[in-house]
Amino acid sequence: MEMKLWLMLALLFGTAVVHAQDQDDDDADADIVEDEDDESPIESDSAPTAPPPPKVTYRAPVPIGQVNFAESFDKGTLEGWVMSKAKKEDADEDIAKYDGKWEVEEMKDTKLHGDKGLVLKSRAKHHAIAALLDQPFVFDNKPLFIQYEVNFQSGIECGGAYIKLLSKTKDVVLEKFYDKTPYTIMFGPDKCGEDYKLHFIFRHKNPKTGQYEEKHAKRSDVDLKGYYTDKKTHLYSLVLNPDNSFQVLIDQTVVNSGNLLVDMTPPVNPPKEIEDPDDQKPEDWDERPKIADPDAMKPDDWDEDAPAKILDENAAKPEGWLDDEPEYISDPDAEKPEDWDEEMDGEWEAPQVANPKCENAPGCGPWKVPMIDNPDHKGKWKAPMIDNPNYQGVWKPRKISNPDYFEDLHPFKMTPIGAIGLELWSMTSDIFFDNFIVCSDKAVVEQWTSDGWGLKRTAEGAAESGVVGQLMSAAEERPWLWIVYILIIALPVFLVIVFCCTGKKDPAAEYKKTDAPQPDVKEEEAEEEEETKKETEEQKTNEEEQRSDTEDAPGNASQEEEDDDEKEQRKEKRAQEKQSAEQVEEEKDSASTN
Repeated sequence: MEMKLWLMLALLFGTAVVHAQDQDDDDADADIVEDEDDESPIESDSAPTAPPPPKVTYRAPVPIGQVNFAESFDKGTLEGWVMSKAKKEDADEDIAKYDGKWEVEEMKDTKLHGDKGLVLKSRAKHHAIAALLDQPFVFDNKPLFIQYEVNFQSGIECGGAYIKLLSKTKDVVLEKFYDKTPYTIMFGPDKCGEDYKLHFIFRHKNPKTGQYEEKHAKRSDVDLKGYYTDKKTHLYSLVLNPDNSFQVLIDQTVVNSGNLLVDMTPPVNPPKEIEDPDDQKPEDWDERPKIADPDAMKPDDWDEDAPAKILDENAAKPEGWLDDEPEYISDPDAEKPEDWDEEMDGEWEAPQVANPKCENAPGCGPWKVPMIDNPDHKGKWKAPMIDNPNYQGVWKPRKISNPDYFEDLHPFKMTPIGAIGLELWSMTSDIFFDNFIVCSDKAVVEQWTSDGWGLKRTAEGAAESGVVGQLMSAAEERPWLWIVYILIIALPVFLVIVFCCTGKKDPAAEYKKTDAPQPDVKEEEAEEEEETKKETEEQKTNEEEQRSDTEDAPGNASQEEEDDDEKEQRKEKRAQEKQSAEQVEEEKDSASTN
């Protein structure tokens, strides 16, 4: 009973959680602003099975504070953006130009009318477009937030959707933006084949040489495939902190994190010591841990020429072996094709098939004595291996101080950023970009996210078809809901089984329906009491017999003097008691039958 009570409480808890989730979704949907221009109600003869998703009026997000860059493209133009006229240096002439098309337009299947974005329109072409930041970002004591949205409207075969934060230099010309233009940070999704990447790369300046080297973040352990294939709008965010920590997020969920000093490849700081390039291994250096025993000698009876296989002298040809029958014969049913040309195809021969005469025979063809392993075969003799007394270990060059060593404890202080650009190659068109923001204020980014991607996400959720679609969408954002769904489905079934298959059963219900009358429960109880009484009497009788046998044992003087008449009387008494019990039992059976 206690177990059933706990199960009922668990069911009620799961129901309450789902109800709370539905209430949260309803509250989120209530934030959508209804279209004020749509005042005419839609009349219908029959009520719809489900209410249509509410129409929404899109309002372009506006940053509430200071930003280095913010772009929503809702003006409908590329104002402030410059398309590159450069060429790639190491590409064929017909594809070297950055002539891929860009447009500002709504998504093909938009849920927010009026929401526009930057769309990569061409396939199998190089694309490059860039814009100056409103004010350069300088890495000092404030964090850096980089964020934008991507929607692979037509899926993605092979191509990137990453951005580059271009380094602030005096000679930067956006019309000449190409793959070798210096950048400070490269960030975003990239995919080719079944390799799904999310880049975070920054260029670090060597303080000793002045040269730049790319540092790549460790690969994320999260499976990224779903973000590239579900054709939904996803939010990509990068957070860099002055303490050198970083976070990479998709849809506000961390998918990668670490430290610039520890989790980048190659490391920011080189090792203090390196192997001496001029050090060479001595000629007499012995790296062999084992050597052949120089004192070992080949035994006199070792025959290196003995063959591995010999003929089996005890073998005999099985009876019924068909020596004159081949294993395969020409197919008697085969016919030469009508279009066979012997001058071109040669002489036609029927295909070979298994000889039917060999099916029931032990074998066909010339019989040969089988080969067996030669017990005298030992092979070429080799001296046993022993530990090398002169073993010196694996040689390694000595360590010396690294002449290029430096220690940069603040890799966060990167080259200032002056522009943002997209330099991409793609085999898929219609990649949608929206709501770029670069700033150092977390509150500004959160508000921008809520007014942009948050509204878009809410509209997409409201347009989900049916309750099942909404539940699936909610579980994608909150994976723990799958546990609740399973409990809601499984618990009722389990409770039904528990209540139906457990509990005390009525013994009378176990009787099958037959023509013969069945005794009622009282008669059965009386019979059980009579049987218990009978067993008790038999037990007493057995104890008396044991005592009698003990008294009859040799060596007991009193038992030897016992009168034989008394023994006979006891035997007759036991026989009468047994006969009376049998008569009572017969009378009960007779009464039950009647």
